[in-house]
Order: sequence, then C-alpha cells, then structure tokens
Amino acid sequence: MAGQNCGVTTALLGVLLLGAVRLPRGAEASEIALPHGSGITVFIKPGTPPLPVKPCYIISSKRYKTSLTIKPGEKEVFSFSCHNPENHFVVEIQKNIDCMSGPCPFGEVQLQPSTSALPTLNRTFIWDVKAHKSIGLELQFAIPRLRQIGPGESCPDGVTHSISGRIDATAVKIGTFCSNGTVSRIKMQEGVKMALHLPWFHNRNVSGFSIANRSSIKRLCIIESVFEGEGSATLMSANYPDGFPEDELMTWQFVIPAHLRASVSFLHFNVSNCEKKEERVEYYIPGSTTNPEVFRLEDKQPGNMAGNFNLSLQGCDQDAQNPGILRLQFQVLVQHPQNESNKIYLVDLSNEQAMSLTIEPRPIKLSRKFVPGCFVCLESRTCSTNLTLTSGSKHKISFLCDNLTRLWMNAEKTISCTDHRYCHRRSHSLQVPGDILQLPVQLHDFSWKLLVPKDRLSLALVPTQKLQQHTQEKACNTSFSYLVASAVPGQDFYFGFFCPGGSIEQIQVKQNISVTLRTFAPSFRQEATRQGLTVSFIPFFKEEGVFTVTPDTKNKVYLRSPNWDRGLPSLTSVSWNISVPSNQVACLTFLKERTGVVCQTGRAFMIIQEQRSKVEEIFSLEDEVLPKPSFHHHSFWVNISNCSPVSGKQLDLFFWVLLTPRTMDLTVIIIVVVGGGALLLFALGLIICFVKKKKKKKNKGPPVGIYNGNINTQMPMQPKKCQKGRKDSDSHVYAVIDDTMVYGHLLQDSNGSFLQPEVDTYRPFQGPTGDCPPSPPPICSRAPTAKLTTDEPSPGFPAESETKLYTFSHPNNGSTDIPLLDTHEPEEPGE
Repeated sequence: MAGQNCGVTTALLGVLLLGAVRLPRGAEASEIALPHGSGITVFIKPGTPPLPVKPCYIISSKRYKTSLTIKPGEKEVFSFSCHNPENHFVVEIQKNIDCMSGPCPFGEVQLQPSTSALPTLNRTFIWDVKAHKSIGLELQFAIPRLRQIGPGESCPDGVTHSISGRIDATAVKIGTFCSNGTVSRIKMQEGVKMALHLPWFHNRNVSGFSIANRSSIKRLCIIESVFEGEGSATLMSANYPDGFPEDELMTWQFVIPAHLRASVSFLHFNVSNCEKKEERVEYYIPGSTTNPEVFRLEDKQPGNMAGNFNLSLQGCDQDAQNPGILRLQFQVLVQHPQNESNKIYLVDLSNEQAMSLTIEPRPIKLSRKFVPGCFVCLESRTCSTNLTLTSGSKHKISFLCDNLTRLWMNAEKTISCTDHRYCHRRSHSLQVPGDILQLPVQLHDFSWKLLVPKDRLSLALVPTQKLQQHTQEKACNTSFSYLVASAVPGQDFYFGFFCPGGSIEQIQVKQNISVTLRTFAPSFRQEATRQGLTVSFIPFFKEEGVFTVTPDTKNKVYLRSPNWDRGLPSLTSVSWNISVPSNQVACLTFLKERTGVVCQTGRAFMIIQEQRSKVEEIFSLEDEVLPKPSFHHHSFWVNISNCSPVSGKQLDLFFWVLLTPRTMDLTVIIIVVVGGGALLLFALGLIICFVKKKKKKKNKGPPVGIYNGNINTQMPMQPKKCQKGRKDSDSHVYAVIDDTMVYGHLLQDSNGSFLQPEVDTYRPFQGPTGDCPPSPPPICSRAPTAKLTTDEPSPGFPAESETKLYTFSHPNNGSTDIPLLDTHEPEEPGE
C-alpha cells in the first residue's frame, strides 16, 4: 500500500513539473491538414541563409527531417528541435488555380491555411493562375494599394508582393511591390502568378487582393495607378532591370484628379537593336487632337497634363545576333497647378547668334519627404526639369513649379572675329537681352566668349559705369559682378571680379577672354540698368592686360594683379594706367613689403613711370623691398613683368591709390618770396647806379685820347654760359646708363665670355591708346668695355640740361658701374 501511494505521488509531481516548465517555441507541435481538391501544397524547407553551426530539424513521426511537404488530403503534426526555427526554415504555401479546365474562383482571395495554423516561420503564399490567351485576369488591390520598388530595394514592413505573367511557357516578371502606393489594378492574360511574402512576426490574415475576369487585353499587361492628391510614383517595365520582352506592348493607366497636373520624366532607359518596327512610347492624352502622341525614349516627355492619361511602351523585332535590351524606369509627378503654369512667356532669340539659354534646377539637398516637381514646359506640353533654348528662333515656355526660386538660368553667347580687316575697331554691346530678364526665374550666369584671330587683334572692354575690382579690403556689394578670365584653351588665367561703382574705365586684354555676368540676389532686376559693357576689337599688343584707372577723389582705389590666388603666369606683363587730375596728388601705397616671388629663370621687374616727365623707377621684385608710399603729381604707369617663378613662390601685387587736393609747398613759398625780394633789391641797385653814373658824366669835361698799351684792343666776345670744364661739371652724369655697364657683370661666365641674355622676360605693351607703358631695361650682349669720350656726347643720350631730371644717385667714389640686381644666380628648388 505504501508503494502504491509512492507511485501516485511521483506521477502527480511529474504533472506539476510539466505544468511549471514551459516548452520551447520550437518544441511546440503544429498541425496542418489540407482538404482534398484544395490545390494547396505546403512546403517547409530551409531558408535561404546557410544553416548555422548548430543544426535544427523538423520532428515528424518521430523522425528528424530537413524539409517537409504536405499535399492536398494530408495531415501532418510536427515540431522543431530548436527554439528559433524562424532562423532555419521557411514555409511556402502554393495554390494552383486552373481556369482552363473549369471556372475560375473569382473574388477575394483567402489565405489558406490561415496564419494561425502555420508555424511561426517566414511565410510565402503563392497563387498560380493559368488561363487561356483570350481570357484576361485582373488583380484588384485594396487600399492602401501597392508601390513598385526597384532591384535591391526592400519594404519597410517586410511585406512584399511579387507579380509575374506568362508568354507561352516563359514567365515574365511584372514587378515587386510594397504597400502604401498608387497601383490599384494589374490586368494580364494567359495567366498570372502572385506571391505574397510575410515575415514570421507579421500577423496578417488577409491576402489584400481579389481576382476578376476580364476580356482579352491584347498586350502583356496593364497597370493602373490612382492618385488622390499630390504625390509621385516610380514605375518600371516588365523584367526590369533585364530586357523587356521582344515585340511586346505594356500599358500604364493613370487616374488623376481634374484639379491636379501630371508630368512624366524618364529616369533610366535603354533601347535594343531593332530589325523591324521602332521602340517607342505612346500617350493617350485627354484633349489632344493627335492621340496617340508618339515619342521616342530619347525625347522630352509630356508634362502639365490635366486629367487621366495612358502611357504605353512598345517593343520591336530585335536583331537575333545582337538584340540588346529595352528597359525603362520612369516617374510620374502629380501636383497642384501654379499661377505660372497658365502663363506663357515668349523668349525671342531670333535675332541672336551663337547663343543658348538653359533653365535648370538649382543644386539642392535631397529630402525624403515628397517635394513637388519643378518643370519647364515648351509649348505647355513638353515638360522637363531642364530646358535649353537656342538662338535663331522664338520660344514659348511656361512653368509647372510650386516655387520658382528652385530654378535658375545660365546663358552663353560667343562673339568671334575671323577676319581682322573686317573686325578692326568694331564694337559689340554685352548686355542681357530683355526677353531673358522678363522671365520669372533668377539669372545665375550670362557668359560672353570673345574670340579674336591670334596675334592679329586684341580686345578692349569699356563699362557703362566705371568698375571696381573685388578685393577683401573693398568687396563688391552689388547684386552682380563680372568675372573676366582667359578663354584660351589650356590657360587657367583670370583678371578678377569687377562690379559697377569704381574707378576702372577700361580693361584691355591681349587675346581670347570670357566675360561672365554673375548675379547674387534677386534685386538684379532692379539694378539691371547698371549692367553693360562694350567690347571693341583693337590692334594687337603683347601685354597680357592694361587697366585704365581714374581714382575717385573720396575713396581709396584697391588694385591687385590678375590670378591673385594662384600668382601671375610666367613671362606675363600687366600695366595700370593711373590718371591724376591737375589739382590732385596721388599717393601710391603697396600693402606688402615683398611680392614673395622666387624666380627660376629670368627676372621679375616693376616700373613706376611718370607719364609727363618720363622719369621712371625700376625695382627688382625678387630681391628688393617694395617702395614706400610715394606721391605723384601727374598721371603715371605701374607695370609688372614676371619671370618663370618657382612653384609656390608666385608673383602677387596688391596696392592702393588715394587722391588728395594739391597744396603749395612751404619751401616753394619761401623761395618765391626770397627770390622776389632779391630781384626787387637788384632792380633798385641798378637804378641807383644808373643815376650816379649820369651825374658823373655831367660833371666831367671833354674826353682826352691817351694811348694805353696794356689795354686789349680786341672786341669783347659773348661770355660762355658754362665756365666749368667737362671734368668739373655734371654733364657726364647721364639719364640713361649703358645697360652693360649696369648688368654686364651678370652676363659673364667663369671664362670671362658673355652669356646670351634671357629672352621674353618682359613683354611691353603695344596698344594704340595713350602713351605706352614703360619698358624695363633689356639685357643685351654688348661688351661693357666701350667708353664715351669726354668731349662730345654719345648719340641717343639726352642733352646735359635734360640729364639733371634723370640723374641717378651714386656713391662718393664716382663709379657708375652700380648693379641694380644682385650678382648671385637664383638657387634651384631644393638646394
């Protein structure tokens, strides 16, 4: 009796323990029973990822299996040997529907077996419907409808719909779709295969679609996309990204509310090699008198369409040897019409030549939220995100855009001269045409390319208003500026940015340039009257550029050399012609002590020359410190000539000019007063002497002739103006010193022979306007031993009276062989 009680107690304890300990999820038994004639087959098989290190098995009928198949009329009870079977297995439920041998089960499609009866695995329900070619099948999707995704994309909730069609025995992929889209119906014929993939954690228990019977559609498929408000849809051709079936037809039907507008843009496409027919897209557009409207895939697609429309893709008979592929990905954008969409703008470029205007989106950061499109429409129908208009025609355009500030315009015009005899002294106005300024889009750039025959003509730019050069010290504050840069191929060289309201009256350049008007604010329309340049073709000169400057009497004029941030190019010469009014004095100040240039070959010079007296100062920009502030009473030149600099040691020059009223110097006033007083005293002395001599003559008797042998009887001669000999005078100091006396020692090598000079270090200006800029002393190869006689001046030297204005200062030893440059050679980089 005691043993029996012990057995009962053990059994009760076991039951309590089983109730207290919960079995693992995988160990829970599942039961699937499929009725006869259901056409449903259930496959439990390993998932696509490789099996983990620790295997998991299906336990069915006390046997361990790696897969399990349950057919109609069968019942299976099974479990898993692991606690996370969703990481190891998937379940696929396939239902075959034969509409060829009997009636189709039209209506809402049910999930069979229900998700509650299935194990917690990733599930895929597949419906394979077979039908005659003459029968059309329609898949209808409940709200929230479907959204097509491309290769590599996934759905946020993990629920995907894969839809395929059939051409004879070949399966054709229509596309993969997520929820929350615009696709409401898909029509096909000759059968359809629909796959619904549900992740293991999703508790969905309805299919979300129904099947309906339709007549033959006579094409591969028709996809209906319904818009209820603003939005966009991206759609793809069948088999995308693989090729569209040969000689097939596919159609998209778009349902658009009447108060909205739709535009089509092709994102990606390829065309195949056709033997017969031609690949194309056809539109059936409400209100069009030419339906269907046919476009090539390369054409701009229609936009600004009101109401429903259809789009069809037609393939061709492909080349059997090299078929290629036809594929298309496009976007339909639906949005509210804007006020500008109903307004037509006429852009008349019929009188323009070699000009183009492009309207395009500004570069912006992309947003994940829906952003209404911004389109430019030609003739209100052909719309695209960018549009290029060419000269010689009139264009009618409109805009389909919620915010026109998202667009801007860029224009380019070429003015060229091919015959220098015809172009000489001709001029052209550089102004933005009024038809462009009237458009409701901001102008970003308008660029003029000015081309001249090489070494035949040069260019002169004269602004409507004097220009200011943009610098950090004095920046342009206007709504636009001009960028003047070289247009010579392979030459990265610019003269600078300039804006109205300065002191630069003219810019002369040697060869081809581009002048770009760039705007910075919408207020340019109000300041458009200030824009305007005139370009003239002038005789060729060798200097890279000449700036004519008339400083303002109230402000400093800041000027800097071209290519400021990269340095003046090698062997380049630039000049500034600075005008000084007669009642003003100009103060010239350099902002740095040195230019920073280090020459690899040649020399870099700067010359400051008074235009009236021709007095000039020459500075070596490599060796010498830039001059301190200097005052100029007359107009003067500033010229720089570059060498071939070492990389990173470029020539940059930055200076300013300030005008002040001219005042009489105190020393001059004292000299004038003293000189006037002395002259007055001298005149009084002469008068007194004359009066005394006249009185003496009256008191003397008649003269008596007495011979004096010590008196010189010769007629007195005119005394010489200069009593000093040449040795005692300063006439041997010359304004121009023989170049070899100054530079000759730089030309001798170690053997005493003279080296050939550097050539083309300086290129003097040879333009036609005004006086020529100064030229630095050329380095020539004459021997320095030739001397001048002391009796007569050498031809080519100024007269002695002129020499005093040009006298150079010398040391006390009287030597004139003073080098202006250091005698050591420039070091090579790396030494």
